[in-house]
Amino acid sequence: MKKIVFSFATALHHIRTHFFHTILSILGIVIGVAALVAILSLIDGMEQYAQEQITKTTDLKAVLIQPNLYKSVNDVQVRKDDYAYFTPARFDSLRASLRAPVGAYLYSRQNGEVTLKADGRKAGTLISAVTWPLHPDLTLLHGRTFTQAELIGRQPVAFINQRLAKQLVGKRPEQTAIGQQVTYQHLTLTIVGIAADKDARSGQLLMPLTLLPDSALRASPPMGVVEAGHVEDVPALKTQLETWLKANMPHQLADFSVITNELRVSQAAKGFMLFRLVMGLIVGISVLVGGIGVMNVLLISVTERTVEIGVRKALGAKKRDILWQFLSESITISTFGSMLGLMLGILSTLAFVPIISAVTNVPFQAAYTWNTLLIIVGVAMVIGILFGTYPAMRAARLDPVEAIRRE
Repeated sequence: MKKIVFSFATALHHIRTHFFHTILSILGIVIGVAALVAILSLIDGMEQYAQEQITKTTDLKAVLIQPNLYKSVNDVQVRKDDYAYFTPARFDSLRASLRAPVGAYLYSRQNGEVTLKADGRKAGTLISAVTWPLHPDLTLLHGRTFTQAELIGRQPVAFINQRLAKQLVGKRPEQTAIGQQVTYQHLTLTIVGIAADKDARSGQLLMPLTLLPDSALRASPPMGVVEAGHVEDVPALKTQLETWLKANMPHQLADFSVITNELRVSQAAKGFMLFRLVMGLIVGISVLVGGIGVMNVLLISVTERTVEIGVRKALGAKKRDILWQFLSESITISTFGSMLGLMLGILSTLAFVPIISAVTNVPFQAAYTWNTLLIIVGVAMVIGILFGTYPAMRAARLDPVEAIRRE
């Protein structure tokens, strides 16, 4: 242990006595590591931002049962003539078969045009026909939503969002839309409530799915959504749904796809990992150049300290002592350069991130993780060992007599 401490102390002393020369020699490591830190922290920040956006727009606890209306014929997607689809009664049967209580609902969504019955004003909107329970993120501002009794009784009621309410009633207060009647295709619907827009970019109308005739359900089959109590329950819930489909629709399994939103997170993570590896390899070239600088410092050090090495070997120092001395010096120099690069990389991201956010108008932040720090420590050790081995072996092989004679 004393030999190790002595070796690192000697290395630090040599860095201090040749500080300016050492700084110039490790400049490649400093720049390379700074670029690596900046890229990794920016990619980590991008990944966190992407995951936040995915979480906001999708429910990771939800399992989706999507209708599959197309088949492949000679590599061409062709709509099937016959396929299975969910009706409210069939979906209720599926929900009753689940072992744990979950939130499950059907919805069908399409673009359409509604007409205000009072004055004939028309508005394009997104029509959603849904079953109970309604999505928990729904924020009601005025009136109410339709009830489960109205869903079962096929009552012609609907609620809309603020944007559609303003389109229908103009400059009047939006709540005056409550009680108004709108027509959509063959239906006349009474507006009973108004929901918040949130991220909606268009008008939206929600009505009971039971109002749609079987022909409409067949033409545009609804999607089933089943929400687990916890994210970790999603795989088991997916298995239950697939088991039910196999038992109740053994010859129509190809008409449904059971998917989870975790796939989107997994795909994003794979994409960022690929980006991280590619950029890391590119920046690694700069780090490689920095390693050559470390080797240059040590080779010069071996030449300058030939007599010192000869005296130490004459006094009883073994080859491994000399080898460890210069190897520890290499590790110290590369670690010193990596730490400088780490600080420079962090400072550069702190300076660049506000500029990036201002230009892109995206609330984006760099992320500094333990993985980045561990990578930098690993880089320092690898550079020190890889590029310090040859100079250390060269020093260890010096003959003490020949080394002293050079004085």
